[in-house]
Amino acid sequence: MNATQTNDFTSIITGRRSIRKYDPSVKISKEEMTEILTEATLAPSSVNMQPWRFIVIESAEGKSKLAPLAKFNQVQVETSSAVIAVFGDLNNFDYAEEIYGAAVERGLMPADVKERQLTALAGHFSTLPADVNKDTVLIDAGLVSMQLMLAARAHGYDTNPIGGYEKDRIAEAYGLDKERYIPVMLISIGKAAEEGYASVRLPIDKITDWK
Repeated sequence: MNATQTNDFTSIITGRRSIRKYDPSVKISKEEMTEILTEATLAPSSVNMQPWRFIVIESAEGKSKLAPLAKFNQVQVETSSAVIAVFGDLNNFDYAEEIYGAAVERGLMPADVKERQLTALAGHFSTLPADVNKDTVLIDAGLVSMQLMLAARAHGYDTNPIGGYEKDRIAEAYGLDKERYIPVMLISIGKAAEEGYASVRLPIDKITDWK
C-alpha cells in the first residue's frame, strides 16, 4: 500500500461517524447501492459460506413498516437514504455448491478439490451444534457489516449501526423465515445533515498485551 492509499484508507476510518440525522433529499441509486454491497461482501467468512443477507429498506412503504420496529431511531429511519437490515442465514450451506462450483468455473479451484471439500463440509454442517452455527453466522455478519460501513464511507456516504429494534419481529415483517434468518443489525445510510460527534477510544496499551 503506497502513501496515497494509506492516507485514503486512514481518512475513511478516522472520518467515519455514527450519524442520526440525514439529508432526506439524497437518494442512492440501486446501481451504487449494489456496488457498496458488493464491496462489503468481499469480507471474509467461515469456509466462504457468506451467510449474510440484506434487505435494503428505502421506499416509503418499507420505511413505514420499519418505523414501529425501530421506535428509538425514528429520525434515522425517516431521513436516511435507506436502512439496510443485515441478517444471518443459518442454512447458508445450501449455497455451498453454487459458491464452490463458481470457483471451479473461474479457475480458482480444481474440481477434485471442490468435491473433496464439499464432502467434508457436508459432514461438518450435518453435525454442527445450532449454537456454534449461530455464533459463526453472527461473527461473519458482523464482519460484513463493518466492511459495509467502510465501503459506504468510501463512496461518500455516512452510516450508523443500530441494535435497538424489534429483532423478534423484523424477519417476518419483510417476509423472511425467522427460524432461518437471524437479525444482526440495521445500518442507516445517507448524507449527514448534522455532523457526527467524535468519540474517545481506549489507548492500545490498556487493551493489548504483547507476549
